[in-house]
Amino acid sequence: QLQLVESGGGLVQPGGSLRLSCAASGFTLDRYAIGWFRQAPGKEREGVSCISSKDGSTYYADDVKGRFSISRDNAKNTVYLQMNSLKPEDTAVYYCAADTYYHMPVQEICEMQSFANWGQGTQVTVSS
Repeated sequence: QLQLVESGGGLVQPGGSLRLSCAASGFTLDRYAIGWFRQAPGKEREGVSCISSKDGSTYYADDVKGRFSISRDNAKNTVYLQMNSLKPEDTAVYYCAADTYYHMPVQEICEMQSFANWGQGTQVTVSS
């Protein structure tokens, strides 16, 4: 059974850092496009960052560029989202998702948000 499990969320002060993990089981993650999404209370879900399975190209939403970084560890079958310089507006439930997109540009993958496999989410709260 294909499963994604996020971890690494928590409470952090503004300016702090967190690293989210998305561990996969039941499939090989490096063959999938992976996305990180977030949803804050009362807001629509938005794409944060995605990584292509074809060439490892990445996409970041404008408000996280330069602060967040997505990466894969194929040996651990895990994708990470390193989040630095966190702001209160980054507070949300963060989800990872996977699908077998290969030829689609990574920005389009992230904006479409049509992934077949989703994790349960991990809460990130940025507050002093």
